[in-house]
Order: sequence, then C-alpha cells, then structure tokens
Amino acid sequence: MHLTAVQPYLDLCKLKVVALMLLCAWVGMLLATPDVPSIQLMALGSLGIGLASASGAALNHVIDRHIDARMQRTQTRPLPQHKLSAQHALLFAISLGIMGIGLLASTVNLTAAGWTLATLLGYGLVYTALLKRLTPQNIVIGGLSGALPPLLGWACINPNLGSEPWLLVLIIFAWTPPHFWALAIAKIKDYEKSQLPMLPITHGIQYTKLNIILYTWLLVAATGLPFAIGMLGLPYLIGSQLLNLKFIHWTWRLYRSPHPHIAHQTFIFSIKYLIALFALMLIDHFADALYLA
Repeated sequence: MHLTAVQPYLDLCKLKVVALMLLCAWVGMLLATPDVPSIQLMALGSLGIGLASASGAALNHVIDRHIDARMQRTQTRPLPQHKLSAQHALLFAISLGIMGIGLLASTVNLTAAGWTLATLLGYGLVYTALLKRLTPQNIVIGGLSGALPPLLGWACINPNLGSEPWLLVLIIFAWTPPHFWALAIAKIKDYEKSQLPMLPITHGIQYTKLNIILYTWLLVAATGLPFAIGMLGLPYLIGSQLLNLKFIHWTWRLYRSPHPHIAHQTFIFSIKYLIALFALMLIDHFADALYLA
C-alpha cells in the first residue's frame, strides 16, 4: 500500500499522544517490580495499550470531526480534509480497540485488559462525546481516563493494584488541568470557534490562570506522596521539588503576563516536566534496587 494511502490512518492515531501515554505506561511497568520486568510482558503490554490508545484517538477524530473543521489547529486532520470517510475511520478505531484489548486479555492478564478498556471508553465516549460538550470542567473530570496509563502499565506486570499505581494516576490527574488549560489560553481564539464550553471562554482567562496555579499546587502535594509512603526515596523528592519550583515559576509568569506566547511556553514546559518527573522516578527506583542488591 502506498504511503499516501496509509498516512491518513496514521494521523488518526495521534502517534505523539500515544507515545506519551506509552511512556507513562512504561514507568508503571518498571516501577511495578523491584526487579527488571519481563521483556515479553512489557512488549505485549505496550502493543496492547498502544493499539487501544490509537483506537481512542481515532474515535476522538470521528466524534469531533465537525469541531475539528472549525478550528485552525485541527482543520488539516484527515476527516475535515475528506481524506477518509467517517465510516472508515470508525471501523478503523473499532478494529484497533478490539485488537488491543484482545491482545491484553489473551497474552497479558484480564486486569490490564479491563482497565485499558475502561480508559478507552472513558476517553473515547465519556469525555469526547459527553463531558467536552457539557461542562467547562470537562478536562478535570475527563482527565481521569487520560491519567490511567501508569496504572495500565503496572497492571501488565503486577495485576494486584495497591496504592502505588494510584499515586501515579493522581500525579497525572493533577498535572492535566495546568497542562491543557495553558494550551486553551494560548489557542483561545481557535477554541472560541469550536463552540465548546472551555474554561477560558466560559469564565475568562484570568480565572483560568488562577485555577492553573491552584492545580499546580495540588500537583506539588501529589508528587510528594510517593516519598511519603516509602515508594521512592530522597533523590526523587529533591529532584521533583526542583521541578515543581520551575513549574510554579512558569504558572506565576503566566498569571501575570497578558501575552499568549507565555501560555504556549507553559504548555511546552508541562510536557517536559512530566517526562523529567517520570525519569526521576525510574532513576530513583533502579538506583535503590542496585543499592539493595
């Protein structure tokens, strides 16, 4: 098949978003055991979670195709450009979901499959089809499904879920509003075209900036919990709090600045923050394991 025929299907998958979700899932996998986890389980789990994540992304394209056509940021996507029909995109999304959940259920475990299915339905249907259109708190309520990848990865290696994977979920849950609302402020003119009840539109930019600061402080508290329960050690605590200081600095700059580019820079930093935070977790975890060995 020619690349031009494949590209629209790849675009449906939102591969950059899937990559970030897999990164979060790998952290869950690696933290789920004091030893190096099974490479086979990691590979099968990653493939299953990746297929399900791509399914949710494709379903998002189908449900939001009319909104995407109105926004400059999204109007070049395959469905607004009529590169694919909605029916073909929906069939593609369903096929990916069946393959991903089926692979997890048959080769990994039912716990991982069940939570991955819940994540897919939560993002693809509950958030995209309902919450996004109903409430300006859509990203807060719907953010739970986007926060689950570390738990999915953890479940692939250790299906007995304790408090540890849920702390990872809490961290991403608290991180999501500052991350997404910074983007919504930067692209507010575009979101106005969408006619969605996004917080900067319904309550104003300054109110949204205040909420970004409040959720960032919630994030600061959440990142301290893995150390508080003995899950991670002092190197993680020091590193994470340094990252938190930088995040607080960006949110304060955002609160005081009227310039949209500061909101976009805060959004970009939030992505780097999450990657660095999870890298710290892995460094601390395996340094501790080597010390104990």
